[in-house]
Amino acid sequence: MIRKLAPSVKQYKGYAILAPICVVLEVLCEVFIPFIMTKLVDNGISMQNMQVVIKYGTVMISLAILALGFGLLSARFTVVASMGFGANLREEMFRKVQNFSYANVDKFSTGSLITRFTTDVGFVQMAFTILVRIAFRAPVMLTLSVIMIFFINPIIAIIFLVSIPVVWGSIILAAKFVVPLFEKLFDKFDNLNNRVKENLGAIRVVKSFVREDHETDNFRHAAEDLKNAQVKAEKLLVYAGPAMNILTYIITILVVWLGGIKIMKGEMSVGGIAGTIGYIGQFLMSLLMVAMVFVNLFMSRASAKRVIEVLDEIPTIRDDEADANLKVKEGSVTFENVSFKYKADAENDVLSNINFEVLPGQTIGIVGGTGSGKSSVVQLIPRLYDVTEGSIKVGGIDVREYKIDELRQAVGMVLQNNTLFSGTIEENLRWGDMDATQEEIEKACKVASAHDFIMGFPDGYQSMITQEGTNVSGGQKQRLCIARALLKKPKILILDDSTHAVDSTTERAIRDAIKKDVAGTTLIIIAQRIASVIDADKIIVIDDGKINGIGTHKELMKTNDIYKEIYSSQQGGVM
Repeated sequence: MIRKLAPSVKQYKGYAILAPICVVLEVLCEVFIPFIMTKLVDNGISMQNMQVVIKYGTVMISLAILALGFGLLSARFTVVASMGFGANLREEMFRKVQNFSYANVDKFSTGSLITRFTTDVGFVQMAFTILVRIAFRAPVMLTLSVIMIFFINPIIAIIFLVSIPVVWGSIILAAKFVVPLFEKLFDKFDNLNNRVKENLGAIRVVKSFVREDHETDNFRHAAEDLKNAQVKAEKLLVYAGPAMNILTYIITILVVWLGGIKIMKGEMSVGGIAGTIGYIGQFLMSLLMVAMVFVNLFMSRASAKRVIEVLDEIPTIRDDEADANLKVKEGSVTFENVSFKYKADAENDVLSNINFEVLPGQTIGIVGGTGSGKSSVVQLIPRLYDVTEGSIKVGGIDVREYKIDELRQAVGMVLQNNTLFSGTIEENLRWGDMDATQEEIEKACKVASAHDFIMGFPDGYQSMITQEGTNVSGGQKQRLCIARALLKKPKILILDDSTHAVDSTTERAIRDAIKKDVAGTTLIIIAQRIASVIDADKIIVIDDGKINGIGTHKELMKTNDIYKEIYSSQQGGVM
């Protein structure tokens, strides 16, 4: 795990190295303080020699100041390295997710990815902090404390050594039970995040159906499950503090008892027992740190595993062997014996034996019942998914031979669920072309029948869009998304039922303007309304993942029962 996560330290390696160096120097200063105190008591206080007291007292104060300085430096270096590591790790994960195909995204729920970016990275970052600082401090102090006690009294040092296996055994035993509990805990985090995201994303539906109480109950159950899992996972950890306190009291009593006997026998000085008690504190504090290091590492192990799952995920759609010099020259589309299913182990195909050809500049309509596979067909063109069998050609070349960026830049796509981002209207439109002039932006908006309502806002194109575009209507959102796609100047424009929220008159105006403005661009329209595709050069009827018919409106009205049924149910569909 460390090998996979370590590269995220990147430019913060220097800080990550300086932090433990300063920690070791801090520990060296602290370890010598009890030893100096022994000299101060025996040679200064006991002998009533103030010069010796001042001499050793000055040394102790100097060591304390040095320890403080090194401690502050190590804390500073650790914070910089840890925060930088966390930022880099999130960036690496985000960059990886951006390269995921739809199939990869489907593998991870949105709530799970959010948990991995936040909670899991937080735990990993905490583990990094501990490794950089405490993991160096505790063993060094533990080792030096025992060595210094051996100098004072070997028999007392043996008591310390006996306690180490007890602590280690307790840690290993606790870890055996704690790690699986934390793995389950993060599943509960995923569930809670999914609940919150789903509820907030559909808040209007929740309110319109008066389901607030129901959703609150669902959230309460998810929160309760998380609480119970967290209590169960951390219950064992709660016992660590009291257990270490008991161990501290037992060892202190033994040392004072043995030390007192040796003082009375003249085998040990008062300064020796004072120094030993000082080392007791350092030794037991080190043991507690060691316990904390391992407990936190065990806690973070589950998080690190989940983070690495994202980093190790291999995108199902890649362009490693694509020709970087290959360009999409024109917008013809050819499906040859295409079959597709979303998961490789699925029993049935979503699409089966799809064959059709679209010439450059043609307008193609795709109709069919809900769930028939219409959207699946067009999502294969820009390689949002890859075909299971067969091939798709754009511009006469298999889409897998193009670089993904080149292919998708040539395909403008307006999906059913239109998405806008926080920012101004202009910023959202520039997703289509960052270098577009204001004139080009306004022209695209006029074609999409969006210019008039944009200018009706107080700030025009500088008006702010809230998260997910909740401050504009469904029809306005669709028209903005169409304008954004038009700014790409695509060779293929796909409208996936993207005008269902506008009235028929506006829809016809948009269609007519698009045909006029993007002449030469292949237009593929998926629609529920026959009126949306009635003038298309070719209409494809999809039924249960198969092509049921291909032809013009007049041809299908004569030969295709499904098309006639749809037309009849819409009472002709012509305005």
